[in-house]
Amino acid sequence: MEKEYVIVLSGGMDSTTLLHDYKDKIALALTFDYGSNHNAREIDCARINCQRLGIEHIVIPLDFMHQYFHSSLLEGADAIPEGNYDDANMRSTVVPFRNGIMLAVACGMAESRGLAKVLIANHSGDHAIYPDCRPQFIAAMSSAMQAGTYDGITILAPYTDKDKTYIARRGAETGVDFSQTYSCYKGGEKHCGRCGTCVERREAFRLAGIKDPTIYEDYEE
Repeated sequence: MEKEYVIVLSGGMDSTTLLHDYKDKIALALTFDYGSNHNAREIDCARINCQRLGIEHIVIPLDFMHQYFHSSLLEGADAIPEGNYDDANMRSTVVPFRNGIMLAVACGMAESRGLAKVLIANHSGDHAIYPDCRPQFIAAMSSAMQAGTYDGITILAPYTDKDKTYIARRGAETGVDFSQTYSCYKGGEKHCGRCGTCVERREAFRLAGIKDPTIYEDYEE
């Protein structure tokens, strides 16, 4: 099978599941170091999973985002809100146009490598909070990429209408070792268990009926 996809791979459970789901089609994985609290731990996980699958992995620095953009995700663990994963609570974690920037870079890499599609693991739980995860944005960005490249690069975002529970189940089906993924927005050695993304992660495993392998600071099943 010809490998013709490039994936935007954070190292979290969503993109790692997508990596395993489409491993036979992926030629290149890109992880972006934009200075978030949890970037370093995510990058380690992304590297481990790519090594396991034999997929080329490149880390691309985006230092300007940390330097110039405003988001609690870029401002240290204490800036991250705790509680439910909802609009009011998590809006401060939005990094402006993050997916747009990463998709644009991935598009350029795809055309440079002669690849056809860019994979991204946005899902339905992100829609209320993150504008650049919504279906209309993905469709518009894909159209812009197709119009702006000789090869007509497009986006494949198969989880856009799926929820986190589906991703947990799909990851288990495709052999993801979820202990080698990282989600916590605080970026500590262990998942904090209290921030919105930790709450969402726990809930996805519970609803999927899958044992949660995550080690949390202040939470036990």
